[in-house]
Amino acid sequence: MNVFPNVRFLSLVFLSVLYFHCCDAMMESADGGELMAGVAKVDITDREAGPVNDPLYVKALVLQSGQTKFAIVTVDAVAIGEIGHISNEYLPAVRAAVKGQVGIPPANVMINASHCHGVVCADVADRTVQAIEQAASHLVPVKIGTGSGHEDRVMENRRLFLNDGTEVDVRHAYSLPPDEAVAKVGPVDTQIGVLRLDRMDGSILSVVYNFACHPIQGVPSGANTADMIGFASKVIEENTGDETLALFLQGCGGDINPVMYKDVEHPRDAEPLGNLLGLSTLRAVREIECKEDSRLVVRNQQLTLPRRDPTARIFEMEKEQKRLLNSLNGTSLDLKAFLALTVKYNLSEQFPSYASHRYLHDEQLGRDDFRKLDALNRKNLQAYIRNIHAMEELTRVNTNLRLLRKHQRGLIDSGKRTVDVELTTVRIGDLVLTTFPGELTVQIGLNIKKASPHPQTLVAGYTNGYIYYAPTAKQLENFGGAQEDSDCILAPEWQALYEAKAAEMLQGI
Repeated sequence: MNVFPNVRFLSLVFLSVLYFHCCDAMMESADGGELMAGVAKVDITDREAGPVNDPLYVKALVLQSGQTKFAIVTVDAVAIGEIGHISNEYLPAVRAAVKGQVGIPPANVMINASHCHGVVCADVADRTVQAIEQAASHLVPVKIGTGSGHEDRVMENRRLFLNDGTEVDVRHAYSLPPDEAVAKVGPVDTQIGVLRLDRMDGSILSVVYNFACHPIQGVPSGANTADMIGFASKVIEENTGDETLALFLQGCGGDINPVMYKDVEHPRDAEPLGNLLGLSTLRAVREIECKEDSRLVVRNQQLTLPRRDPTARIFEMEKEQKRLLNSLNGTSLDLKAFLALTVKYNLSEQFPSYASHRYLHDEQLGRDDFRKLDALNRKNLQAYIRNIHAMEELTRVNTNLRLLRKHQRGLIDSGKRTVDVELTTVRIGDLVLTTFPGELTVQIGLNIKKASPHPQTLVAGYTNGYIYYAPTAKQLENFGGAQEDSDCILAPEWQALYEAKAAEMLQGI
């Protein structure tokens, strides 16, 4: 149950927003003393929403060096506001409460959603504050180290480049294109970025790991789950000590699916994928040497990005929708006849309708009745297949049109042609982390890491809010063809503006 009364809640939100704007472009640093850290986790599973396979958590890591305090919070949820079960009031409410009760400035509370599609409890805000309070009340001196792991078995890029120059993606919302239409697939990021924090006795306090993949595989029962991230964190924690807490930071997974996402031959099961990710992270953790390093620098800025008006594209896709609908023609076959004929004509290309001797007998007598039947059946099969492909393409158009229309309404309701996003960049020893509130596609993360002056640079999307997908300008040329470019409010110019600002913030930290 939400414990914030309305008046107090609004006051806290107002103070949070006011403080945040005052701290825009603020940099805090600590060059001396020691780095302190505390961790805590709280169960946030909605146990009234149905069966539970494994618990969902909010986890908090609170860091302090000198006068600088910073909280990294991870939530097993689809997003921080806008969609799913966490409201838009969650972030300002948590920050305001933490400022009052723990003394951490709002801009120094960073909250990342794993993007699992589990159902969290209604009082998730209160439980988030509880986790941060508990972590802040158990600070201990720590040594830190950073490293990188490698994992390439659990994910795949879901965007498919077609021979006609367009792109589609792999979703359960619509069918795959024909195999012969696919030319290539997009990249993946195999890096697992790792921050290890040790107590002074050498035991591991916490492992923070960053990876790019949609954790949307689910479990065979269909029950509530933290998905592959929950399993990966369990593997890490169970193999590093009873008092270790693993926090997952979702990376640039906007166009990255679990591998074999459309497999219909096996039950959907995130556990094997999570186990692989956890073991690969552990391998990296064990190679990290921790040292005393008190550097804790936080920089938080807002960036204004241009919004896209989808009206013209909606008009074009409505015409395509009508064309596809009109392309459906009557056929002699129904599904039952089509399936039977498909088996026969793939089983025996030369003699599909009967045994070979009947064909040879007719040919000896100068008849070609079966050959003519085969020609007619093949013609009807091709007509039926054309209808199927048109209907499959129509499902993609219909699904993406709904997304475009939703964001068209959002643009009108907002009354603005821009959107403000919050960016956080933090240095923790040798590690530098930069954030974005949308579903960054993988190429964005690869670009930022490559351009960064810091060898250990991590990029976390899905952080401090949610503004839907953030695909590249190139991907937005495909506008309306895949979920990433349809479920997006940004104009193509956004990418250059964001990457320039990210580079500036990384350079300055």
